[in-house]
Amino acid sequence: MNPVDLFTRFSDWLTGLVFYSVDVGGATLPLIVVWLVVAGAFFTVWLGFMQVRGPKLSIDLVRGRYSDPDDAGEVTHFQALATAVSGTVGLGNIAGVAIAISLGGPGATFWMILAGLLGMATKMAECMMGVRYRREHADGSVSGGPMYYLRDGLAARGMGGLGKVLAVLFALFMIGGAVGGGNMFQSNQATAQIIAVTGGEDSYIADVPWVVGLVFAGLAGAVIIGGIKSIARVTEKIVPFMAGLYIVACLVVLVWNVGAVPEAFGSILTGAFSPEGVAGGAVGALIVGFQRAAFSNEAGLGSASVAHSAVKTKEPATEGFVAMLEPFIDTVVICTMTALTIVITGAYTNPDASELGGVALTSDAFATVLPWFPNVLALAVVLFAFSTMISWSYYGMKATGYLFGDNVVAENTFKVVFLVFTVVGSAAALGPVINFSDSAIFLMSLPNLVGLYLMAPEIRGVIRSYFDRVQKGEVTQVPQPTR
Repeated sequence: MNPVDLFTRFSDWLTGLVFYSVDVGGATLPLIVVWLVVAGAFFTVWLGFMQVRGPKLSIDLVRGRYSDPDDAGEVTHFQALATAVSGTVGLGNIAGVAIAISLGGPGATFWMILAGLLGMATKMAECMMGVRYRREHADGSVSGGPMYYLRDGLAARGMGGLGKVLAVLFALFMIGGAVGGGNMFQSNQATAQIIAVTGGEDSYIADVPWVVGLVFAGLAGAVIIGGIKSIARVTEKIVPFMAGLYIVACLVVLVWNVGAVPEAFGSILTGAFSPEGVAGGAVGALIVGFQRAAFSNEAGLGSASVAHSAVKTKEPATEGFVAMLEPFIDTVVICTMTALTIVITGAYTNPDASELGGVALTSDAFATVLPWFPNVLALAVVLFAFSTMISWSYYGMKATGYLFGDNVVAENTFKVVFLVFTVVGSAAALGPVINFSDSAIFLMSLPNLVGLYLMAPEIRGVIRSYFDRVQKGEVTQVPQPTR
C-alpha cells in the first residue's frame, strides 16, 4: 500500500472514531458535539451564568477601562479578542450555517444560538486559565494556552504526570489542526471562491490555482513573521472591517425583504420545536444547530486561549470576561445573520440546496437581491479565510514551540512549513487532509476539557473573586485620555 492510500485509510479511521455518532430520533448525533455542549452547560451553571451577569464588564475591559499599559503581555484586550475572533470567524459562519439550515431547516438556527450562548462560559474558563498559567519570557514575549495550564495547573493539584501527557497530546492535535483546517482548507476554499467569481472553469486562474495560494502565502508570511504583535495589529483592523462588511451585506438582504422578517423568525421558532419535519424535526434541528455552532465558535477546543494568553494584564480573570464575547460575536451575531439571510430569501427551499454546498447556497441567497452581490460575499470569504489562517499559524507555532521547550527556531520552522502548505492547499484535493485536520481540531477538546473539569474549583474561585471585587469597587478603572 502506498503512503497516500495509507494516509487516506488512517484519516478515514480517525474521522470515524472522533465523530462517532449515535441515532437519536432519526437524526445522527456525533458524541463529540455532546461533549462540547455538556461542557458549555456545566460551566454556565458552575460560573453562575456569567453570560448574563458579565457582559458590561466584558465590554468595559475591551474598551480599556481596566487596562494598564504597563502590565506584562504583548497585546491589548481588544487585540487579543480580534485575533481570537479572526481564528473562529471563518467559512463555518458562511458555509457551515448554510449546511445546517439545508439539513435541519430554519429551526437549527435557534439551537445554534443556544449552543453559542452556552459556549461563552467554556470560552471564559479556558482563556482565563491560559493567562493564569502563561510563561513570560525575558524578551517580553509570552507563551500560553492549554499546553501550559494542563501541565502546570494539574501539577499544582498533584497530577503532574497526567498534565504532561494531556499537554503533549493537545499540542500535537493543535499542530495537525493548524496545518489542515486552519490553513489548507481556508486557502483551498478561498481560492475556489475567487475562481468562481472570475469566470469559473473559464477563469484565467482556473488552471493555476497555486498562484492564488502563493499570494496568500506571501501576505500571510508578511504578517506572521512578526509574531503575535504583528498578527494583532492586522486582526484589529481586518476583523471589524470584515465583520462589518458581512453584516451590512446581510442587512441589505433583510431590508430588501423586510416584509418577510416576521415570518422568518416564526419559521425559526416553529422549526426548533416542531415534532416532525426536516431531518427528524426538533431533534434533527437541535443536533444540526448544536453541531454547527460547536464547529464554528470552537468553545471547548482551547485554541483561542493561546491568543488570549498574550494580553497585557495582571488579572487572569479579565481575559475570561473578554473571551466570552467571542461565541456571541461568532455564533449569536454573525451566524444568525447568515441564517436569517438564507431563511428570509427562501434559498434553502431550493430542491438542489443540499447539493449546492455551503458557500454556494449562501451566495444564492445574496444573489436574490442583486446579481452582483455574491462578489461581496467572495470578498468576505477571502477575508475570513485569511484572518483564520494567520491566527491558526500562531496557534500552531506556539504548540510547536511548547513541544521543543519554547524554542524560537522550532517556531520559525513551523512558520515556513505552514506557508508551504498554504500554497499546497490552494491546489490540492483535500478530502483526506481535511478529514484528518478536522479530527485533530476536535480531538483538542478531549485533553482540554478533561483538564478544565479537574481544575473547575480553581476556575470558579478566580473568576468569582475578580467579579465580586469589581462589583464592590475594589478594582479601579484606569483614567481614560481626554479628547
